[in-house]
Amino acid sequence: MKKTVKVVAAVIENDQKEILCALRSPEMNNPNMWEFPGGKVEADENIFSALVREINEELSCQIETKEILIENLHEYDTFIINLIVIKCRIVEGTPTPSEHSKLIWLKRENLDSLKWVPADIPAVKQLLSEK
Repeated sequence: MKKTVKVVAAVIENDQKEILCALRSPEMNNPNMWEFPGGKVEADENIFSALVREINEELSCQIETKEILIENLHEYDTFIINLIVIKCRIVEGTPTPSEHSKLIWLKRENLDSLKWVPADIPAVKQLLSEK
């Protein structure tokens, strides 16, 4: 039986109504695909504190979490991801990639122009439907 991993991801929107997109590095699983930044929830964390920690570690900035956008399960070859995507805003700092190859801010209506990791596609579709 495949292991299920609980993962949180941030949909960070700026004042210009652009959404932060992160390009996975060639060393990561699903290399050179786009995702919403985030990571695994540790055993002693709730989803919101996990996301604040992950964004601080990955992007060197502080966020404030808002509401859950979408939660979905996606089955990869070797594991299942339980992805919880949370809307957020930056309260301190400027996102700087430490693990990702690149970060871009993109208008919501242009999100589908990127090649997304499979688990993030339902969140992209949800964001596009919210216009």
